[in-house]
Amino acid sequence: MRRAAAGSSGTAAGPSAGGFAGRAAGWSADRAAGWSADRAAGWSAGRVAGWSAGRVAGWSARPWVSLTPLAVLAVIAALVTGCTSGASSPGAASVSRSASAVAGSSSASATASEAGAAPAETVPGLPSQALASPGCSAATAAGPALGSVHTETLAAGTAPFGVAATPDGRWAFAAVAGAVDVLRLSAGDGSTSAPLATPVRSVPLPVRPLGATVTPDGRYLLLAAGTGAVVVSVARAEAGTPGSVLGTLALPAGTRGAGPSPGPGDTSSAIEVTTSPDGRFAFVTLEYADEAVVFNLAAALAHGFGPADYVGAIPLGNAAVGMAVSPDGRWLYATSEVAVAGQLPPGPASAERCAGKVPGTATGEPPGALTVIDLARAETDPAHSVVATVAAGYQPVRVVTSADGTQVWVTARASDDLLCFSAARLASDPARALVAIIRVGSEPVGLAAVRGGALIVVADSNRFAASGASSALSVVNVATALAGRPAVTGEIRTGMFPRDMTVSPDGTLLVSDFSSGQVQAVGTASLP
Repeated sequence: MRRAAAGSSGTAAGPSAGGFAGRAAGWSADRAAGWSADRAAGWSAGRVAGWSAGRVAGWSARPWVSLTPLAVLAVIAALVTGCTSGASSPGAASVSRSASAVAGSSSASATASEAGAAPAETVPGLPSQALASPGCSAATAAGPALGSVHTETLAAGTAPFGVAATPDGRWAFAAVAGAVDVLRLSAGDGSTSAPLATPVRSVPLPVRPLGATVTPDGRYLLLAAGTGAVVVSVARAEAGTPGSVLGTLALPAGTRGAGPSPGPGDTSSAIEVTTSPDGRFAFVTLEYADEAVVFNLAAALAHGFGPADYVGAIPLGNAAVGMAVSPDGRWLYATSEVAVAGQLPPGPASAERCAGKVPGTATGEPPGALTVIDLARAETDPAHSVVATVAAGYQPVRVVTSADGTQVWVTARASDDLLCFSAARLASDPARALVAIIRVGSEPVGLAAVRGGALIVVADSNRFAASGASSALSVVNVATALAGRPAVTGEIRTGMFPRDMTVSPDGTLLVSDFSSGQVQAVGTASLP
């Protein structure tokens, strides 16, 4: 598909069944087109009907509550923490909240892992104004070419997807078709000419892996696949010894998805994976089941992999993809490309509809959603762990947090925007949580916070080959963005369809170039 030359947005009475049926190919959501024709058929008009009362009832069954004194304190705290930017907009983001939205529950603390060794910089205080969720758009922003940045291109297997680095900064992994590539990382951040990474070997897998993560203790690599995740021994993969694959977390036979119209194949759509800060639980988004499933990883490793590992499912919207855990381990954030009926209550954002002029969108398509989940509750009662859901532009696909946890950053692929939410407000006052909108390149997907959170690097995927656009990495200056000014300081050349990202502890950024069969290493110390 080709992207229109100018931005577009519009309103419509409701979703068009024909529009969503025609979108089947684009709804490879964050997958390669043509991976599964039968799966694409699941995005037909029948799915639109699934946005019906059944899903609405599931959400409406959760009681609504008013703010407690604890929440009032949280609102006050939000006034002096978080991120800031932009002009005000009345009635900002639409939001849905459950009874657990205020009280929440604590979880084990954890340090941030996405920003390298440097601490997060101090950011301005949060203003009282908030922003409205952006519409679908074809307009982009570009910066000057950053030709002096230290980058390397590493050959990889077919269609690299997820990338993950070990906590000690010595190794990294790239999920490719039928295998996982093992990379040895050099000690350095790109400030010298020393190589950043070296491919070592490829470990065969019984499935096609997608998203990847390494447990906080560095012992296990998890790769999203099938209805759950493949678990790999990091030590064995590093050494090249047999028996690297320890087992597979999978839904029990016959388990149906929690989505509005689950059917054959819906649950076999694992796309991203993350773990709890203590590494005991794994969370996997099932793209076509509209949910994230929870597994007891510790039990599987201790007693063997089997049906008992499955804990339950967290209800999300259509095309659930990205996830991130807050640095303190309290919250799990998840993106859904399209909010389902009842997920966002009546309001400006939930009433917004895309005109369908942006490639990969359908006429009458609703906005996407960012869901806030009580992580501790998700470990025991995932079906009731959703705390809040806010509109997050069109087709939000990835999410990360700042090192100090005050900022939550989301890429909205069909808005060509990078969004910043106040983490404090997401928990206490979600309708006012969106505080910055930064226009970036064509169809942004992956993102990472680097240099202690001073910069956000965004993968402008140009997935749908927009006319006049190209794939690149946009470098966003956070301080400038939070001051409400254009913040793309420059662009780094990349391969086709840059997709997922990870940052090693020493600051090496790894990017999977899905359509070029390569992994790109970027020395973030050399970024201006």
